[in-house]
Amino acid sequence: MKKVGLKLLLVTFLIFSIANLSAKNIIDIYMDGGPVMHIITGLLVIVIILGIIKYWQLAIKEKIDAQRFYLKLKGYIRNHQTEEASRICSQFKKTTLGFIFWSGFLGYNDALKSGKKGQELQRVLQNSFDEAGLQSIPKVEGGIFWFEIIAQVATLLGLLGTIFGLIGAFDALANAPEADKSRLLTQGISQAMGTTAYGLIVAIPTMFLKGALQARADKIINDIDEFSVKVINQINYSMKE
Repeated sequence: MKKVGLKLLLVTFLIFSIANLSAKNIIDIYMDGGPVMHIITGLLVIVIILGIIKYWQLAIKEKIDAQRFYLKLKGYIRNHQTEEASRICSQFKKTTLGFIFWSGFLGYNDALKSGKKGQELQRVLQNSFDEAGLQSIPKVEGGIFWFEIIAQVATLLGLLGTIFGLIGAFDALANAPEADKSRLLTQGISQAMGTTAYGLIVAIPTMFLKGALQARADKIINDIDEFSVKVINQINYSMKE
């Protein structure tokens, strides 16, 4: 809670600060920041691209009502219509949940046709679900860790720009001609403060984006775990009937 509160405070401060800057001032700060600003902007572009890709994967491609999907399959399982259940799952193979269910039913139906029964059939069923899960679940969270890395790098680059700016400011005080001292000192301080602010402007929203995507990925994985167990149990119950 303390970390969330601190992030919200920083976001509020940055938004307030940006709102009080004119477009000219923002451009001047950016240009005074030097090469570090361009590198941080490159990271921002990468975040936007990765964010669009992961949002499409988690919110659009993986969009499926797990509860309704399970209840629909449950009726077919009770009636021993696992072939029909497999056919329905094949229509949702592009989702992780649908692929795991389809693979599980496929393995179960093949084992059933080959004459396997009892514990051997249950073992094949469990292995089919486990194998499909190991193959597809890592892809759900894949790439999310990059958002945290980029946020940390953006912050560190901002601090690096701050160091360069302070070095330039101190160098101006020590060595620059009197006529140029004021200008170079101002430029150095502007670089120092501007790069830090810009690094945080990129890093903080990136961390919030990472948190939102991780929460969505966790929900998908939790649904897979929950309803995979329910489907396996339902099939095992139907064997005994």
